[in-house]
Amino acid sequence: MKHTTPIRVAAQLVLATTSVWLLSACASTPIPKEQMAVAEASVQHASTTGTSDNAAADLQLAVDKLSAARAAMVAKDYAHARQLAEQADLDAQVAELHAQAARSGKSAKESQDAERVLREEINRKSAN
Repeated sequence: MKHTTPIRVAAQLVLATTSVWLLSACASTPIPKEQMAVAEASVQHASTTGTSDNAAADLQLAVDKLSAARAAMVAKDYAHARQLAEQADLDAQVAELHAQAARSGKSAKESQDAERVLREEINRKSAN
């Protein structure tokens, strides 16, 4: 008969406790259906020509994270899928905001250019 030492018993107890904890943690993670739906909608909403033109890198980051979230769902790694879906949602929102800021900047520049042309025309007519 094999004699067990206190260290071996403690190690087996730690291993058993850790295994039970890991199994319960995996079992208690709910499927992130809502987060996935929100991320899908955000990425789809952000996927416009304007966003692609003005914030392509941000949009691509959101698309990549959504793809990774889908893969995590398939692997049943729900905690990671939830995290990636939340990040994809935020990245899509950032892409939209960056695109909006770029469009606003272009509009402001166009307005300034139109104002300059108008002033030049007024000054030219006043000089005559």
